[in-house]
Amino acid sequence: MKPKVQTLGAAIARERRDGGQVKLSTFIPLKIRKRGGSKVVVRPDGQLDTLGKVVTQIDKPLLVALTRAFYWQQLLDDGMVGSGSEIAQREGLHHSTVNELLRLTLLEPAIIQTILAGRQPRCMSLLWFQRNPLPTDWVAQREVVMAFDA
Repeated sequence: MKPKVQTLGAAIARERRDGGQVKLSTFIPLKIRKRGGSKVVVRPDGQLDTLGKVVTQIDKPLLVALTRAFYWQQLLDDGMVGSGSEIAQREGLHHSTVNELLRLTLLEPAIIQTILAGRQPRCMSLLWFQRNPLPTDWVAQREVVMAFDA
């Protein structure tokens, strides 16, 4: 996914004189990426806040989807439901939606931990998972995730 706005370099300050008054304008390069239904501004200095801690970006729709997927998988494992279609019928969802979310249970545990901690790549969202199925092999999943911000 290509970002809509990219960094163009360092901040540029411009000075303009207008009738004896000085007007200053500063251009600050930003990256704006779409995350699900919202847009996130990425500062040019990276992911560090003023206190020097790593900024986390908790993706609530993705967390809700992970929670539902693991709950549904538990229902399947316990034999309380027979299929994803039965879950869809109970939840009032389309069967393809349930099956798409159940694929999240196949994620590598390290990827799940980064999502839970809010340290996933900026462009990793629920929408991305719905449109791009990951391979079931964990090594291949890592390669795909590492290519996100490359």
